[in-house]
Amino acid sequence: MRKKLSITEGIFPMPVLMVATYNEDGSVNVMNAAWGTMQERDKVALNLTETHKTVKNIKKRGAFTVSIADAAHVVEADYFGVESGNKVSNKFENSGLTAAKSEIVDAPIINEFPLCLECEFIEYQDSEYGCGVIGRVVNVTADEKVLVDGKIDMSLVNAIAFDPYTHGYYKVGERVGEAFRDGLQLKK
Repeated sequence: MRKKLSITEGIFPMPVLMVATYNEDGSVNVMNAAWGTMQERDKVALNLTETHKTVKNIKKRGAFTVSIADAAHVVEADYFGVESGNKVSNKFENSGLTAAKSEIVDAPIINEFPLCLECEFIEYQDSEYGCGVIGRVVNVTADEKVLVDGKIDMSLVNAIAFDPYTHGYYKVGERVGEAFRDGLQLKK
């Protein structure tokens, strides 16, 4: 039997994305965004309102990075979600993490997060059904410790996912199948 539940952001897992930009003074700003996805192979869509400091920075600088949060930095990742860049200008400094300037876009790469998409800002969309930042991925970098034979091994990334039902974070890591292959056994 199924039970009716309250409506929430009911898709699980939701990604835990660290969106990084530079503030007007050149300092680093990072926010935690669970509402984000790939729109196409090289397009990122982030459902963010214009009130976020990050969106203001993206529009001004024309660039941002998106890092995949990992289990080793769940405290810092959550902090970037509970503290606002509009209220605390040095929140990145408070996290204790470090950043390097991207060689491709005008945005920081957070050194401690293992996987980073470097993006050029395309447009901001706003309609009655949603709003958000659209960006073109122009470069992807990964820490060498999550690479095997030059390819990303997601089990080494130790990515975390957000659970909207209980507000928990879960480690994503065990490979349970082969995409585009396992289902072939049912094909007739």
